[in-house]
Amino acid sequence: MGFIAWIVFGAIVGWVANVVVGGKNRRRQGCLVSILVGVVGAALGGLLYRAFTGERKTWDFDLPSMGVAALGAIVLLAILQLIQGMSRNRQ
Repeated sequence: MGFIAWIVFGAIVGWVANVVVGGKNRRRQGCLVSILVGVVGAALGGLLYRAFTGERKTWDFDLPSMGVAALGAIVLLAILQLIQGMSRNRQ
């Protein structure tokens, strides 16, 4: 995928992950954070996909790639939410 496609893909995936993990009480993140979460989540999703299946995931702009990337972004946001909750409990 080209650079612009990665930005669009990351924005869509980051937004989807934020909607799934965010819930009603969590404030929405900005566009740049959504892109970053989407791109990092796509990389994490690819690593998880390879760990569980043993196959490499090719990144085309299609529904299966978006699903793997969204799952990775959801895992990333859930981990970040868990870390934030642990740090709030310590204070």
